[in-house]
Amino acid sequence: MKRIFTISGLMLLFLLTVDAAFAQNVTVKGKVIDATSGEALIGVSVLVKGTSTGAQTDANGGYALSVPGTATLTFAYIGYATQEVAVNNQTTVDVRLQAKANELQQVVVIGYGTQRKLDVTGSIATVKGSDVAKQASTTALGGLQGKVAGVQITNSGSPGAAPDITIRGLGTIYGNTKPLFVVDGVWYSDISFLNPQDIESFSILKDASSTAIYGIRAANGVVLIGTKRGVKGKPVINYNGYAGFQAVTNQVKMANGTEYATAVNELSALNGGSPIFSNPASYGTGTDWYKQILHKAFVTNHEASISGGTDKYTYNYSFGYLDQGGLAKTNNYQRYTIHLSNDFKLTKALKFGYTASALSDKSKDVNGDLFHQLFGAAPTLPVRTANGGYGDPNNYGTGDGNNYNPQATLDFFNQKTKNKRFTYNAYAELSFLKNFKFRSSYGGDISQNEVRAFTPIYEATVKQFSNKTNLDVNHTDVRNWIWENTLTYDVKIKDHRLTVLAGYSAQDNTTRQIDGKADYVPYVANGSIRKSFPDTTNVNYFATPGSQIHTRALSQFGRVNYSFKDKYMLNASVRKDGASQFYGDHTYGYFPSVGAGWVITNEDFMKDQKVFSNLKLRGSWGKVGNSGVPINPTVQVIATDPYLTGIFGNPQTLYPGASINSIVPPSIVWEKTVSSDLGLEGGFLENKLSFEADYYNRETQDAIFAIPVAGSLGTNNGSLIGNQASIQNRGFEFSLSWKDRTSKDFSYSIGANIGVNNNKVLKVITGDNPIYDGGDGIANGALATRTVVGQPIGQFYGYKVEGIFQTAAQVAASKQKGASPGDFIYQDTNNDGILDSRDRVALGSPLPKYNYGINTSFTYKNFDLALDFQGVADVSVYNANIAYRFGNENFTQDFYANRWHGAGTSNTYPSVNVGKTSNAAPNSFYVESGAYFRMRNAQFGYTLPGVLSNKLGISKVRFYANAQNAINIFGYKGFSPEIGGAVGSRGIDASVYPLYATYNFGVNVTF
Repeated sequence: MKRIFTISGLMLLFLLTVDAAFAQNVTVKGKVIDATSGEALIGVSVLVKGTSTGAQTDANGGYALSVPGTATLTFAYIGYATQEVAVNNQTTVDVRLQAKANELQQVVVIGYGTQRKLDVTGSIATVKGSDVAKQASTTALGGLQGKVAGVQITNSGSPGAAPDITIRGLGTIYGNTKPLFVVDGVWYSDISFLNPQDIESFSILKDASSTAIYGIRAANGVVLIGTKRGVKGKPVINYNGYAGFQAVTNQVKMANGTEYATAVNELSALNGGSPIFSNPASYGTGTDWYKQILHKAFVTNHEASISGGTDKYTYNYSFGYLDQGGLAKTNNYQRYTIHLSNDFKLTKALKFGYTASALSDKSKDVNGDLFHQLFGAAPTLPVRTANGGYGDPNNYGTGDGNNYNPQATLDFFNQKTKNKRFTYNAYAELSFLKNFKFRSSYGGDISQNEVRAFTPIYEATVKQFSNKTNLDVNHTDVRNWIWENTLTYDVKIKDHRLTVLAGYSAQDNTTRQIDGKADYVPYVANGSIRKSFPDTTNVNYFATPGSQIHTRALSQFGRVNYSFKDKYMLNASVRKDGASQFYGDHTYGYFPSVGAGWVITNEDFMKDQKVFSNLKLRGSWGKVGNSGVPINPTVQVIATDPYLTGIFGNPQTLYPGASINSIVPPSIVWEKTVSSDLGLEGGFLENKLSFEADYYNRETQDAIFAIPVAGSLGTNNGSLIGNQASIQNRGFEFSLSWKDRTSKDFSYSIGANIGVNNNKVLKVITGDNPIYDGGDGIANGALATRTVVGQPIGQFYGYKVEGIFQTAAQVAASKQKGASPGDFIYQDTNNDGILDSRDRVALGSPLPKYNYGINTSFTYKNFDLALDFQGVADVSVYNANIAYRFGNENFTQDFYANRWHGAGTSNTYPSVNVGKTSNAAPNSFYVESGAYFRMRNAQFGYTLPGVLSNKLGISKVRFYANAQNAINIFGYKGFSPEIGGAVGSRGIDASVYPLYATYNFGVNVTF
């Protein structure tokens, strides 16, 4: 018996030993990626099946977990099918998660929360921050160009300048035309403080159903931006940096020295003068002023971040540095950014956190007239003379008019801009009674801007000199805060899903500005102190009274989302806003919206069909407002100007003058936008092919408009402000994408989108009488645009050119008795036998009808390639450079080669006397197509194999080469047809900053 027990004991001990061996823990590492695109999935839940032990994937999709060798791991991620994998004592388990067949289950960011895409009844487009960050764009918005249907982004060539963004057309004229930006819950009017590398996602809210919850600031759309936050796991350190250069694209070729001298002699002869240049051929190519002033500018960008966390807290910290040279040799922009975020979980029910960003940037600016001077500079003019002085146009036969030495302008312009900005947001969130959640957040924006310009005593040319020093300092401070509180009730009972949101918001925005000037300020010249300073007792100081804009808003809002059986959805919201810009009965505005959705593929009659993976029909209606109007628009303001002065008293004292620049109405009501949207979205072939189509109708009612009025009414170039127009934007949007993985090594995606928008003025207080504008940069101050009922805002307007007068006899027989051979022949459009201003017609619109984009990505093994294309069509540009002349400015080679210079030489281009008043009048010759197609971005990358990078102690290393705006196809004869501008002057090219292409090489390293 004892022996039997001993044998049994030994057998039991052996079995326990074997079981213990198999039950030993192993450390499992791996990576989780999207099975179709190959992209790393961040925040995937990795759990040991049947336990609460687990982890989440990090920023590179990686995870590490100590588990029993016999365990089964469960991988779960929103929008993807859950997958279980047996460990079987493996130390590496890589997983490819398949997106759920019904992508409508994915979560999207909406106003004050998130929502399943299935439940969304409005038009919302989402873009991953990684799709923007991988481009060479130095701004957060620049990388969005061409990625979203119905969104137009116009980039500026000036370093540090923020792009202009328009969503579904232009509906606001006088006030703020930009959408509302909401970053981590805080409202902003611009996001120049954001480093593109810090952005996690964009959500662009385009229709009133999705924007109405933001009420007073949602008339132009809403852009929600979420910044990167920490993910539970070990610390992940990431570095991304690149260096390269920027170069002018499509540079305009100007006439060379010989061609210019020939043209100037022709101009002199046409005006009854004698030749200015005795031997044009002797000047050869002359000075290439663009080559002299412009250069390839160095650009470098670096960003380092660290993120990680535990069950109790997560963190993400980053630092960024950008150094971007301008195309003009002295132009430069530098930016430093810091981004911090923490989230803390005190209990299962209570958590809090914060986000903070800091920006410090500075720039050395260029003279605003420099690029116009470059366009007109005479190639016969040397940069410097033999004695080292500047070439003076007055000494080379070109000194009249607007001819300058651009090098002197560049050398003696000394303006620097500095910005410091701190943005923040803190929140606390409490979950209680199972279905309730209360969230309170407080955020703000503190910024300081200073522009300092100094002019020394100098004498470069007859026209470029200063006999006194001048210092001009403009200082602006901004202090904004917003406090918001929301209570959410979320419940699912059988087939019913209900979410109710109630909220309260308070805002305060203050902007203070002061401008100071001083003459005869002592200074240091050429690096040394001058032997004698001006008498400081003669220093004249001028300071405008400090201006302050202070607005406040108080709001209550609510929203109800309801769905039944995941088939039928209803969304309704209302917001009540009070804003200090208005008063009396117009202080408060009410902004309701309603939306409905029908998931057709969830109907019983669709269950057996094999065509659609999902199909959803949705519609919405809503009303939103625009508080981005001038403060106190009904209060008469008298503008002061230190240079409008008067001398009074004994002893005599200098007093700044003042004038009335606008006439205000007794009251102004809210500017409102009412819009409706009908959308259809779906997918085929397990959502490899997906599409989304929208039709929208958006009407701006009671648009606040400034109508120019005559000075006889007591204004100084003034205007009449009031609710004076209704504007319609109606259009169609369509997007299509295909994603597939054809093998283990190769995957790709191709997406295309197009937006069609028709802008039309429905009514104006002036009735059928047009409102003229667009005089900036136009020769003789002529007005080149008009706004009139039935036509787009700010359309180009002028005479229609039929040809060129060839002979004096042709002129004598025409209706233009004051014309000369070589002048434009204008059409008598109303056939009244008289050629006058009544013959002017619409010449084109600066608002594009079509915006489109094509975005692709390809991955083969460790190689990746992304190609993005973008363009606009059916849009016009006004080339004001050609006729903006005051004398002997230069001509483009195109103009010189095609100009009229004798009977039969040209019937399309006028003579070199194009600056003549009648020829320079706004006409169809200056209106060109603004359509373009460009390769917006191309990036080729290579990721080191994991075996090699791991040996180096690095998680991931990726090298890449990038080219942005490298290919540009357009017919416009200027630098670029991508021209913005204020409403009423949009699309007028009066020497804008040239477009540039960027080429760089970079590396991304993750530890």
